Parts: sequence; structure tokens; C-alpha cells
Amino acid sequence: MAFSRNHLKLLALAPLFLLVAACTGVPQGIQPVTGLDTEKFLGEWYEIARLDHSFEEGLSQVTAEYELQDDGSIKVINRGFDAEAGEWSLAEGRAVFVGDETTGHLKVSFFGPFYASYVIFELDQDGYQYAYVTGYDRDYLWFLSRTPEVSEEAMARFRRAAVEAGFDLDELIVVDHRPVE
Repeated sequence: MAFSRNHLKLLALAPLFLLVAACTGVPQGIQPVTGLDTEKFLGEWYEIARLDHSFEEGLSQVTAEYELQDDGSIKVINRGFDAEAGEWSLAEGRAVFVGDETTGHLKVSFFGPFYASYVIFELDQDGYQYAYVTGYDRDYLWFLSRTPEVSEEAMARFRRAAVEAGFDLDELIVVDHRPVE
């Protein structure tokens, strides 16, 4: 079978497509929540704890704001204070559901056409007061709450659930939400 130049170009791009698809997957053994009510999930969330990454390094008072757009996507605004620079850092993105809108598996983009997974794997579905979120692998983990502080019991529950789900918490950061002086 002979390949045209276009076929060869597509074959050459296949690893890139696989990489992009892998970034929107779900870690093995993690199940996104079902029965998600998007309207209840919208609004402001406080980041209580996270596995740190370069895009959040050194940030305190981190919040995420989710707002439904007319096209069905969700506007994402992440905000945190960078004490070293003495200023607020802001990132605006767009999230869309990977499947149906009642399953907590979205893909979010802050950089044009490049998406990464946003997987809600635990959620207080009664009051929508806390959520545990991961990315496409277990290097990403966030504990979100509607309040800037949580009880020791809530933090212990999060840690237990994260360990049971296979996360390594050695690098876990508890986010400081004290007001900037």
C-alpha cells in the first residue's frame, strides 16, 4: 500500500494527537463523579490543598471561579497571590465536558487549542461544599472548598481519600488563605 504525502503527514502527527488525547484522559482507577449539577458547581471555590506545579508555584489565596457561558462552555478564572512578586496572578481558561454534562470529566484550556483533564472524583453532592479534583494523571490533585478554611476532619478525609485513590501526598501543599498585608 502506497502512502500519499498527506497520509505520511498524518502518520507523523499521530504521536502528537495521542499525547493531546492522553492529557484529557482519566487516571486508571479513578472514576469521575456522576449526577453532577453544573449550576450548583458554578461559582467560587477556594483551593485548600494541591500538589504543586510550576503554574501555581508560590501562590497563596488561590481561588477558582466557574461561570457558564452561552455556548455551554465554562469560563474558568484562577487567581492567586504571588508574595515574591507582590502581585496577583490571574489565568483565564475555558472548560468543556468530555462526555455528558452530568459526569465530572471536563477538559480545560488556558493555552489555545491545548486541553488538559479536569476530573472531579469526589464531591459533596448534597451541598456542593467540597470537591476533589485531579488531572490526566496522579501528579495533579486539588482539594477545593466553598470556604477558605476547612476543619481538621475535612482535611483528614481528603488525605485518606487521596491516598486510597493512589496519590502520593509527600509534596502536598496546604494553601495559605490569610489576607495579604
